[in-house]
Amino acid sequence: MNNSRRHFLKVAGISACALSAGLAGVAQAQAGSYEPNAQGLKAKRWAMVIDTRKFTSAEDYKPLIEACHKAHNVPDVPGNQNIKWMWLDKYDRVFTDDMNAQLPEKFKKGMFPLLCNHCTNPPCVRVCPTQATYKMADGIVAMDYHRCIGCRFCMAGCPYGARSFNFVDPRKHLADPVPNPAYPTRMIGVVEKCTFCAERLAKGQLPACVEASNGAVLFGDLEDPNSVVRKALAENFSIRRKPSLGTQPGVYYLI
Repeated sequence: MNNSRRHFLKVAGISACALSAGLAGVAQAQAGSYEPNAQGLKAKRWAMVIDTRKFTSAEDYKPLIEACHKAHNVPDVPGNQNIKWMWLDKYDRVFTDDMNAQLPEKFKKGMFPLLCNHCTNPPCVRVCPTQATYKMADGIVAMDYHRCIGCRFCMAGCPYGARSFNFVDPRKHLADPVPNPAYPTRMIGVVEKCTFCAERLAKGQLPACVEASNGAVLFGDLEDPNSVVRKALAENFSIRRKPSLGTQPGVYYLI
């Protein structure tokens, strides 16, 4: 047995033990929460609108990804075990449903940013046995890392591939000092993902990627007809990922 397989089985064994212990107490588990803040930004249903027309190449998305990963101490793990909160992929892998066949070729050949879609009907929440993944009142699908037992049911349930599992200690793959000491680092054996920067919203700040986009990414209340996201969606053609699944993603793409 090689070292990589032995290491995988070790992590899997730890997760399995935690799973059995966690399932025993699932009836008592309660979802976590972010502390309310009078200065925080509030919405009935947060949503993001990415105006892909304002990005000319994959390079243009890098400042968004870097801002996101720096703000949340996302480790740079080499190989196929890399952790990602925001990443890029090709059109035919991002939009797999039967979209408009007459879209301009530049969109079909382009790269698009991906992140957790913060669905209205999130399957990841339904399958989590400990409520480590839970939906907040404002629509954000959040995570309590202390409740995560590494079962990875949420990864199997997510149809967007928006979650990463820490097979190795992520803290060993961070700069010293860590990029953002105000945000907690994670541990081996837990799942993580984009949280729509709930911790920043609680302090009255917009998500890191939105601030880094120079107006190309909009963020606001989907239920407010006067919000920037509602106005953008009313005035432009938009698409979402895998709408046929009924998850109702909270991330929209203007094309």
